[in-house]
Amino acid sequence: MNWEAVMLSLTRALLLLGAMALPAPGAAQTTPAPSAITRTVIAATTLPIVVDAPLHFKAVIVILQPGEKGSMSEADGILYQMSGSTEVLLDGETKMLNTGEGRFIANGKTAALTAGTGAPSTFLHFFLVSAADLGRPAETPPTAVKELYRTVQPIPDLKPGSYELNLTRVTFPAQMPSNPPHHRSGAALYFIISGTGANTVDGKTETRGPGSLIYEPHTLVHQWGNPGNEPLVFLAFNINPEGVAAVLPVAPAEKQ
Repeated sequence: MNWEAVMLSLTRALLLLGAMALPAPGAAQTTPAPSAITRTVIAATTLPIVVDAPLHFKAVIVILQPGEKGSMSEADGILYQMSGSTEVLLDGETKMLNTGEGRFIANGKTAALTAGTGAPSTFLHFFLVSAADLGRPAETPPTAVKELYRTVQPIPDLKPGSYELNLTRVTFPAQMPSNPPHHRSGAALYFIISGTGANTVDGKTETRGPGSLIYEPHTLVHQWGNPGNEPLVFLAFNINPEGVAAVLPVAPAEKQ
């Protein structure tokens, strides 16, 4: 598998997805209100317990050639279709994933995958995986898989009790000022689809462009804004205690 060509194709897919969110030509440029941020939940579930073993985030990109078949199993995870299409057979139910759609696959379940016939299927797979299984591949041949990110240390500060796990697509409009300092009630892994975000941590701001992955553990106090002239679109693979907001203001108690 020529991963340089794959990443070029992914970049084109990212630009196409981002173009879907562009404002109409000639639209007036004004400073948008925070309420202008849009969030779309792609897939979600509730996990009854997350403290049986240390857990990590992991993300891979997967390619299936037209009509090619494969399978995946092992960890709690969510697929996100970047380009092409994928038929997912799980628990006797078939769902066709088109661009921008996703599906949750539970730990211990095996999903059969079939790429659409029109073009290669390219999708992201986000995992919540135990430390013991972190290096174990979830996809089987002939799928082509490239790892994009894994947390070095287990996700900290997970507590007894149920947690919500979801993948959400978020859009910050152009010229969106940085939001107030905040932190996660659990943790999140971001993947930027299009646009350029301004990420501020400890008073230092860095730009983050398409394809960037950013890990936000519970204790990280940070801000996001969009100083650019096009929307910032990103995915948030998020875990938070059930019934508790995913994002909380200012710093966690242990840092105050």
